[in-house]
Amino acid sequence: MRLVIANCSVDYAGRLTAHLPLAPRLIMLKADGSVLVHSDGGSYKPLNWMTPPAALTIAEPSAEQAEAGIAEIWTVRQAKTDDRLVISVAEVLSDTQHELGVDPGLTKDGAEAHLQELLAEHIETLGEGYSTIRREYMTAVGPVDILARDARGAAVAVEIKRRGGVDGVEQLTRYLELMNRDPLLAPVAGVFAAQEIRPQARTLAEDRGIRCVVLDYDELRGMDDPESRLF
Repeated sequence: MRLVIANCSVDYAGRLTAHLPLAPRLIMLKADGSVLVHSDGGSYKPLNWMTPPAALTIAEPSAEQAEAGIAEIWTVRQAKTDDRLVISVAEVLSDTQHELGVDPGLTKDGAEAHLQELLAEHIETLGEGYSTIRREYMTAVGPVDILARDARGAAVAVEIKRRGGVDGVEQLTRYLELMNRDPLLAPVAGVFAAQEIRPQARTLAEDRGIRCVVLDYDELRGMDDPESRLF
């Protein structure tokens, strides 16, 4: 991972356009090709970013840009959509690089681990004809909770949360981008499963073609008796 702190402006061009004026920012360039631009606020979310597969090129500024104090133009181009993230660097304050190696992945708490185990045993909860291939299917950026097949035999990646937020959808999106590059698996559909799914997460998931499923913990454990319900 390369970490650059620089005075820069940032422009995004593609399916949407956005502009960040000149200011000191942290630029993260990850080994998978993703690039994230952070400020010193706004919690964990980047101000702008580009997802892989993407390629970075560095060019000299135009005469007009150089006169305005720009030293380099960094262009990050998305291979699939041709969207561009253009970072106009005026001054580099720090530039460091670190080899992080392969991450072991997120360790689930007891409740999420139990949900994963139960859903793998009762995978037909997702639909008739579904079957579990394996739990903790490893990708280059971490393990997918469950790899399954639907009634037609197509691969399905399932990400499980107790409370499903936007970060979980982003996590599943990264898994799907990598898995769909594998000709032995592609096309891979996504299912975001949780006991509770926040509205923003549902909107983002559905926009990306990811199906949302709300899990009933008691029903998965066999403790839910439909005949004893009042409604």
